[in-house]
Amino acid sequence: MKKILLPTDFSDNARNAIHYALNLFKDVTATFYLLHTYTPVIYSYDYRMSSGGYLGEITDIVKENANEKLREIEKEVTDKFHNQNHHFEIVSSFNLLTDEIKDMVERNSIDLIVMGTKGATGAKEILFGTNTIHIIQKTKCPVLAIPDGHFFETPTEILFPTDYKVDYSEKQFENLKTIVHQYNSKVHILHVSRGVGLSDIQNANKTTLEKLLASVITMYHNVEDQPIPEAINNFQKSTYVQMLMMINNKHSFFENLFFKPVINQIGFHLNIPFLVIPAKM
Repeated sequence: MKKILLPTDFSDNARNAIHYALNLFKDVTATFYLLHTYTPVIYSYDYRMSSGGYLGEITDIVKENANEKLREIEKEVTDKFHNQNHHFEIVSSFNLLTDEIKDMVERNSIDLIVMGTKGATGAKEILFGTNTIHIIQKTKCPVLAIPDGHFFETPTEILFPTDYKVDYSEKQFENLKTIVHQYNSKVHILHVSRGVGLSDIQNANKTTLEKLLASVITMYHNVEDQPIPEAINNFQKSTYVQMLMMINNKHSFFENLFFKPVINQIGFHLNIPFLVIPAKM
């Protein structure tokens, strides 16, 4: 039984991500947690101090409104997908989104977070929205980020750029293997070299990776002297991929590249689902 967390702010962006997740895992037995967090703000300190139980009453009202909207989403997707493999639980919490997700990942042993993402202004040069960045940074759980307006496509081709500087583990590839074995997907492993050969550690890590992905259809690619985003862009021009996966290891190109606020100098935009895996799980 896979456990998948679906945060929602009731936007079209979040709704689209929920639908993507239900399509992607249509043949998987799973519990989906529909989560909404809220933090009612009482602006006046004097009002807050003098209102007694009013804050609690306001919080109760907001919670019930959230639960009602979550029940509407549950009914909508149940009616739309009619999937006996899927079970839903609704969670509304008076908490910050990142804190609640971190707690839920630990409390419910969540396998994957699927969420919509876009820049705060919707600008294309913003790769991830703030919430997505915080969740990737603060939770030890894979995150599948769905770009705004992206609809489900069967992920037959998946791109996995890596520098072979990761101590790969079986757990890091659980979600990838679930997807690959459903759709008979091919995984393209892209390494960008700097004109020098692999170190002993990189060679050892590559051997580990090959063993971990022995049951997966893989193709290994090597390109030289290109910035990582340019290499990804160029690969996508020659091979149409439906998903991008990376491992978020510190001091790697991932950290340097994808948490920069502006990367439009080279035209790299997130236009396909992006599976981000923690280095340590």
